[in-house]
Amino acid sequence: MAVYPPISLSEETRNIIVDYTERIGRGLDIVGLYNIQFVVDQSGKVFVLEVNPRSSRTVPFLSKITGMPMADLATQAILGVSLTKQNIPLGLLPEEKQYAVKMPVFSFGKLRKVDIALGPEMKSTGEVIGRDASLNKALYKAMIAAGFEMREYGKVLFTIGDRDKKEALSLARRFSDIGYGLVATEGTRRFLEEHGLKAQGVEKIGEGEETVLDVIRGRKVQFVVNTFSVAKRDFISDGFLIRRESVENNIPCLTSLDTAAAILNVLESMNFSVEAY
Repeated sequence: MAVYPPISLSEETRNIIVDYTERIGRGLDIVGLYNIQFVVDQSGKVFVLEVNPRSSRTVPFLSKITGMPMADLATQAILGVSLTKQNIPLGLLPEEKQYAVKMPVFSFGKLRKVDIALGPEMKSTGEVIGRDASLNKALYKAMIAAGFEMREYGKVLFTIGDRDKKEALSLARRFSDIGYGLVATEGTRRFLEEHGLKAQGVEKIGEGEETVLDVIRGRKVQFVVNTFSVAKRDFISDGFLIRRESVENNIPCLTSLDTAAAILNVLESMNFSVEAY
């Protein structure tokens, strides 16, 4: 997802990003659009991951919400018409008072045998935009447009790799606090209960009468949160089946805890009278 204006960058970080961007563009003598990927670490230090002398799918998104026709302006610049001659102010564009969220859309339901777990490669087949004065409302609109079913009550299935359990604990607690029931595979269930959260256990694939796949096929949960441990190949195999079953039964499957946190922000802001069932 992309959010405009940025919600977590300090003024100092923004100034550094602008400075690096200007120096890189001038240093490489780029005329037209160029794409830079930055990362900011926990200490606030800014790193440049890569620079590409091309446009990106973020350009039409930003052009639409700011009213600044970036592709047209860049084309004129390439043809020799400077920004000054185009009467375009230099420097950072003043930020909008509204929030806009760009969210990817996937076609995993139509692409059989494709794992929905995301990595650095592109898997999205489209994008939608949500826009509102409130960030959470903008997120909600984007998620609905992307096909998410935002239920105000129900249960969430957790099947979490060992390295993610600590981070997932706070998410499980937040789901529980707004009234969602917790369902978890055995290892995750034990971890949650050790930390004071009651969770309904469910059997692994191929074990017991009602397995995790049966719960998903019966649509007994409204969300699935699934991460996997790289070291456990069998877990990845089981995870693939869980993710595919979720997609084919139209249940949102969240393989990123950041995405789960964003959805929780929306649910928590909606002031639902929530009842676990």
